[in-house]
Amino acid sequence: MINDRLVDAGDLPLAVRDFGGNEPPLILLHGAGGNLAHMTTLARALRPRHRVITVDLRGHGRSGEGDWTWDAALGDLASVCVQLELDRPAVVGHSLGGMLAALWGQRHPESPGVISLDGNPPPTRPEHLPGLDPEKAETELARLHAVFDAMEAAAGQVIEATKLPDLVERQQMAARDMGANEKVWIEGFRRNLVHERGETSIRPSAGTTAQLRALMNSLDLAPVYAATSCPELVVLPTRNLPEQEPFAELYEAHRRFLVQQARSVPHLRYLALEDASHAMVIEQPTLLASVIGDFLAEHR
Repeated sequence: MINDRLVDAGDLPLAVRDFGGNEPPLILLHGAGGNLAHMTTLARALRPRHRVITVDLRGHGRSGEGDWTWDAALGDLASVCVQLELDRPAVVGHSLGGMLAALWGQRHPESPGVISLDGNPPPTRPEHLPGLDPEKAETELARLHAVFDAMEAAAGQVIEATKLPDLVERQQMAARDMGANEKVWIEGFRRNLVHERGETSIRPSAGTTAQLRALMNSLDLAPVYAATSCPELVVLPTRNLPEQEPFAELYEAHRRFLVQQARSVPHLRYLALEDASHAMVIEQPTLLASVIGDFLAEHR
């Protein structure tokens, strides 16, 4: 039976969803700007082989607000493990959640395995774009950062009540375009809505968004991978999202960098998932569940 509850993480409450079962525990983490509802389809596909627990990361969904640091977020996961009595859980995460999974693996050599689903910081330097002319790399990075600047500036803004129905309809259309479960998609959208003092806004807040962006931009995963001794799998995309197409050369070069980075760590397993973008959790949940389950069973 699926059970939603709040966990006391010390300085804030954390919303968790326990999919139940007696199989080995697995914590499943969403990306920045998402929440636990966005992981529902993958969680259901994993359920036959694992007791799956999804979590609203701090500042997302129904969890509390708090300063975002890697240590704070990892401490949140530790609180979930203690209060749900999870013994050596595997940790799987998408995007921001994948970065957390990698950091968890570095600190928890006893873990049965951690898996990152395109949990990679964005490109910030020309060195992250092998094969691209350095001058063009600088130009493309500046264009990309301008897009992220605009997204950060829009974070947490108040939504006019008259515009909310249109936003919901656009979310429904997006779900249909992606081939996603519409009910799950809309739950994810509504779960990040905040209603306070007669106003509605979308989480994460502007402050949280700025903190997350700074953390991800400064994160270097190469030493994290090298220092990790538990089994680790990194699943990489092979194509762009539609919104990435204006930066197609940049993202193609960055995927080359990610493969090079993964290959440089002898004990790290990586998989470039065929016909998968950054939205792989939505696009191929059944295949991902099989990849995740097989990898963890191999190292059990």
